Amino acid sequence: MEYFSHETAVIDEGCQIGDNTKIWHFSHVMPNSIIGEGCNIGQNVVVSPEVVLGNNVKVQNNVSIYTGVVCEDDVFLGPSMVFTNVINPRSAINRRNDYAKTIVRKGVSIGANATIVCGNNIGEYAFIGAGAVVTKEVLPFALLVGNPAKQIGWISEYGHRLEFDENNNAVCSESNDKYTLENNSVRKIESND
Repeated sequence: MEYFSHETAVIDEGCQIGDNTKIWHFSHVMPNSIIGEGCNIGQNVVVSPEVVLGNNVKVQNNVSIYTGVVCEDDVFLGPSMVFTNVINPRSAINRRNDYAKTIVRKGVSIGANATIVCGNNIGEYAFIGAGAVVTKEVLPFALLVGNPAKQIGWISEYGHRLEFDENNNAVCSESNDKYTLENNSVRKIESND
């Protein structure tokens, strides 16, 4: 495999790392982790055992990705954001068999200092604002902010707010892609790619 790792990075045995991935200063990729192609793992990142990162995942500095997390392709993890993997941790009680799974779907962006409480999946292209604390499932294309995180709108694949008309249709201002809102669910209906 052809990937770059800084001399201070620690990559444990049994990891799979895709071509053209970069792993920067003081980061630690732990055993049996899978990192796809074209990823960027920033400085001081922890990738715990058995974490799965898809292709083109961008992980900014000081991010903790704990066992149980799966990030699909094109996910952005902002600086110092963190995932948890146990709902009720106690120092004196070993809960290694109780890790909850969290799936971050394709194209999601998670802002700086956000926290994702384990077991809450994040739908494709959702956008989690800086400092948000996610405590429940997140719908595809949803825009969430705050603590606890609350949905304040919808967002396109390009990261622009979607404003729906009286017919529940919206057009992305950058791409001109068309979306529809049905039963509190957004669906892309036409692409101009």
